[in-house]
Amino acid sequence: MKFQGFSPKVIDFLQLIKQNNNKEWFLAHKSEYETLILNPSRIFVVEMGEHLQALEPSINAIPKINKSLYRIYRDTRRMGANKEPIKSRIGVIFWQGNTKRMQSSAFYMHFSPEELYVAVGVRWFEKPMLDAFREYIKNDDKRMQLANILKEIKAKDKDYTYLEKGYKRYPKGFSADMPYADLSLYKGMATYKVLDSHLIEDGDKLINTLYQIYEDMLPLQRFMYEVSLRVSHD
Repeated sequence: MKFQGFSPKVIDFLQLIKQNNNKEWFLAHKSEYETLILNPSRIFVVEMGEHLQALEPSINAIPKINKSLYRIYRDTRRMGANKEPIKSRIGVIFWQGNTKRMQSSAFYMHFSPEELYVAVGVRWFEKPMLDAFREYIKNDDKRMQLANILKEIKAKDKDYTYLEKGYKRYPKGFSADMPYADLSLYKGMATYKVLDSHLIEDGDKLINTLYQIYEDMLPLQRFMYEVSLRVSHD
């Protein structure tokens, strides 16, 4: 089945979730969630996945919850987590290889009433991935390669950007006199672009726009996938 885009009603529905953020309201409107969000998201994953697998054959595009799709219910038990039980932001992830979906380099997008957010890389590191990343970029050539990748991506579109640094002190093995040592200060490594959320209503335009962004950012995808292959699973 061809992806036709999301209904224009979906943004309004997400706004209603924000205004009525409780499980009772959501259960009463679950059929709308399935019609407006879940079912078209599954079709989107299949079609977008076919495009991305042309770039990287080992990309995972699995149209299931806890695979390429996220649960609509938020885990509010985590410390510091948003305590609203229902998500008003819909995410989709296409991760590479056999590692954890959030700790392998991935093509990612989410949409909400406020934005369409498109990203490539790893948005935050768990400790094994952080250790692997830092170990990988201890090599001067790898740091220069990553720095050049980020510069080249930014040069393709002024609206492409990347995550802010998350640490202030250099970790062990890095110092200020090392070229591009500031790359060791990141809590995640991803590039992204923010678009108008209404783009999701045009299926062909959404697919084509995302593909262009993902293709532009492909060098970072490949770099971070190499990092993910070095994560220790002990």
